[in-house]
Amino acid sequence: MKVFDLTQRISEGMPVYPGTEEAKLLPANTYEKDGFRETLLSMTTHTGTHMDPPAHLFPELKTLDSFDAEHFVGRGAVIDCRELGRGGIITMEHINRERAACDEADFILFCTGWSRYWCSPEYFGEYPVIDAEVADYIIKTGKKGIGFDTIGLDPISDANLTLHKRILGENRTVIIENLTNLEKLIGKSFTLCAFPLNIENADGSPIRAMAMCEE
Repeated sequence: MKVFDLTQRISEGMPVYPGTEEAKLLPANTYEKDGFRETLLSMTTHTGTHMDPPAHLFPELKTLDSFDAEHFVGRGAVIDCRELGRGGIITMEHINRERAACDEADFILFCTGWSRYWCSPEYFGEYPVIDAEVADYIIKTGKKGIGFDTIGLDPISDANLTLHKRILGENRTVIIENLTNLEKLIGKSFTLCAFPLNIENADGSPIRAMAMCEE
């Protein structure tokens, strides 16, 4: 078995959604003073590679801790969208290239190649996004989740979070953002494990996303 880590490392100065407080890693205890080391980690629940549940936008819908643990494991499929440039739109044509794998998958991950801009201003630019027809396909096929190697599902300019609302409003699909290394999974059959922290009443959580391939 080969395991691929799809998770961006948490560090000070890492990209966060515009307007969000930056992550801080501060000494809480030190070897010299306390004989051991601990770090005080301060960040929002939507920092780094993280997961949005329906309760992120809808107070009456499901929080992450209300999902069964099995919801965070399943068959994955990666869609190669790297040919799209700035402002590109991911359409059903991309899904149809891998339709059998997409239909069978619990999670669909969209590889735009945008993770190459991590920690640069370009990361907040006009990354490719899915269109409404793809969002409807995700809803109709009852996927456990979708994921992106970008900072958001919606365009950075869409303060209304239109696509978030469309998908999360169905109260069953989670959204994973800020993935990396998706290009390594193109054309592969794999199991995705994407576990959030077990936070009470969680509107979101950093995750450790891993793909396991039988080779």
